[in-house]
Amino acid sequence: MMLDLTIYGKAEPAGSKRWVPLKNRKGVRVIDANPRAADWKRLVADESALVWKGRPLLDTALVLNVLFYRPHPKSHYRTGRRAGELKEFHRVYPTTKPDLLKLTRAIEDALTGIVYRDDSLICLETLHKLYGDPIRVEIHLDRL
Repeated sequence: MMLDLTIYGKAEPAGSKRWVPLKNRKGVRVIDANPRAADWKRLVADESALVWKGRPLLDTALVLNVLFYRPHPKSHYRTGRRAGELKEFHRVYPTTKPDLLKLTRAIEDALTGIVYRDDSLICLETLHKLYGDPIRVEIHLDRL
């Protein structure tokens, strides 16, 4: 495995992008629709840089496996004497927003320029959105 990384915390999706023209200059500024995405991407980039330790950027076909663990909603838990326990029958997979591809886009963007040259090198992905505690993202990257 080239990169094996677990990041604790709530993953944020990289939303749609907006291009805003710069005043008095040529060019545009790209703004992410999700204002929390920048902090999340920075955390992923910082953690991956610590693990990668300045090794040369990968420039080959890659396989990326990402597991997103989301928090269980309150409705999954019992109340009363057994408060805090998960109900016997609860949803296994989170089927609510954010969508899996936008969550993954933030990870791919954050690793660009730190672990690999460009996210276009990713040729195979396995993605999972699950419930789990603690909430976290597990990233596994390898050569294809």
